Amino acid sequence: MHRIPEKIHELTVGQLSARSGAAVSALHFYESKGLISSRRTSGNQRRYTRDTLRRVAFIRAAQRVGIPLLTIREALAELPEERTPTRDDWARLSEAWRSELDERIRQLNRLRDHLTDCIGCGCLSLEGCVLSNPDDIFGERLTGSRLMAESRRKGSGD
Repeated sequence: MHRIPEKIHELTVGQLSARSGAAVSALHFYESKGLISSRRTSGNQRRYTRDTLRRVAFIRAAQRVGIPLLTIREALAELPEERTPTRDDWARLSEAWRSELDERIRQLNRLRDHLTDCIGCGCLSLEGCVLSNPDDIFGERLTGSRLMAESRRKGSGD
């Protein structure tokens, strides 16, 4: 593991990448999305504070469980500026994300349970397929061709 001497208070993007396990391109992306921040040197090189390591770990852990980056950014925005997420922050946020994850698990279980049937029949019917049309959302309104005609009428100003 790469050790950072205690006297170093800022990291280059390469050091942050090596220490966090995140690719340099991922760190640049996180920064462009407002998830992490850096200051620029006189030579226009990025410098990250040491606490950015914990922010990156927080981001990557949230991503691994399927939390979208927008949701992660909103969560980090709730923390006071420059403060590193703590264990308590993670506990509070992960509890808030629990119901979203439970719903995803239900959807994945349904997909798994019906995947063999769908591939076996090969229809992918918008009317009856539980994968293309879960819970028959479209069937409650109109058939597909009517939905297309309906959306064109609304868009044409008729």
